[in-house]
Amino acid sequence: MSKGKLSERISHFNIVEELKSKGLYAYFRPIQSKQDTEVMIDGKRVLMFGSNSYLGLTIDPRIIEAAQDALSKYGTGCAGSRFLNGTLDIHIELEHKLSQLVGKEASILFSTGFQSNLGPISCLMGRNDYILLDERDHASIIDGSRLSFSKVIKYGHNDMDDLRAKLSRLPSESAKLIVTDGIFSMEGDIVNLPEMVKIADEYDAALMVDDAHSLGVIGEHGAGTASHFGLTDKVDLIMGTFSKSLASLGGFVAGDADVIDYLKHNARSVMFSASMTPASVASTLKALEIMISEPEHMENLWKNTNYAKQLLLESGFDLGATESPILPIFIRNNEKTFWVTKMLQDDGVFVNPVVSPAVPSEESLIRFSLMATHTFDQIDEAVEKMVRVFKQAEIESLI
Repeated sequence: MSKGKLSERISHFNIVEELKSKGLYAYFRPIQSKQDTEVMIDGKRVLMFGSNSYLGLTIDPRIIEAAQDALSKYGTGCAGSRFLNGTLDIHIELEHKLSQLVGKEASILFSTGFQSNLGPISCLMGRNDYILLDERDHASIIDGSRLSFSKVIKYGHNDMDDLRAKLSRLPSESAKLIVTDGIFSMEGDIVNLPEMVKIADEYDAALMVDDAHSLGVIGEHGAGTASHFGLTDKVDLIMGTFSKSLASLGGFVAGDADVIDYLKHNARSVMFSASMTPASVASTLKALEIMISEPEHMENLWKNTNYAKQLLLESGFDLGATESPILPIFIRNNEKTFWVTKMLQDDGVFVNPVVSPAVPSEESLIRFSLMATHTFDQIDEAVEKMVRVFKQAEIESLI
């Protein structure tokens, strides 16, 4: 591609300048404090309802101390990949404890959640195989499937009839892998795993569940979707991230020992990427310990979720089919979504806009996320302000 063609392509990307000119740009907002239920932005207090820290552990002093101790013992980084010089004893310890949590034989760590999908999906399936994806799966799942040589088929969101119909048309001799979110990151609904397991068994398909938004939220001790439905032995691969409930950075995939061993020697995002930093590993280990030993964090998360959901519904908001601490508040208009986001931040409430192409324009929304450490008073304040701003924007559901 010539420089001229590259410049021409970039010149057509003007949405950012358009939003900035209208004062509606809502991304890369610099936060000047810890990721808590209240943060500082431009020197002002703002209620945080846009965080994925579901258990509210990012500010827990025990986790901060664990990270500091790891820095003192191991330094700031591992200076290489797990495959070569970048494996520490605490990497092995964390993998063992994650395997125990999700009920699998073994697990492998990745440096980010994105890599935790990218590596396995891209290397497990061959040229004559098929990967089946929910149309609302996370971008990392989609990109992993693009990097494989497999044929990729999307089925309707959580539509088990569509999944069955598409599997029924595939060659019986081909390997098949179904990959789905456990809790969908924008819609907040939970995959129909019991029916999916039946379909996977019927068509001899392997099944991988992305528990990025399920870990610490559902299941025994926060073990995720398979545990939630009592189907751990029916899910072949369980993926999770540490940047949400576990207050750190990184991710993992767990499964049978022979599959994990294959990934260790074939997943390029393990072999050719620097390993998780010591502080990140130590933070995750301590957060995992707290999550398992102190169930009150998950209990508080669900108390807040149920309280906020009821209050929002009673106030007239459209929440779609959510079943989780992710509460999508539908606006169904891109520009109004940006306007509402900006007005709410000005009024001291941080939420995230979700617009096309992430979702169709008619399904644009703000993503309102609960943490275990929110108070009912904070939820009341946020909902009161949202009602006022939505009415100002003439959002149909609240007029």
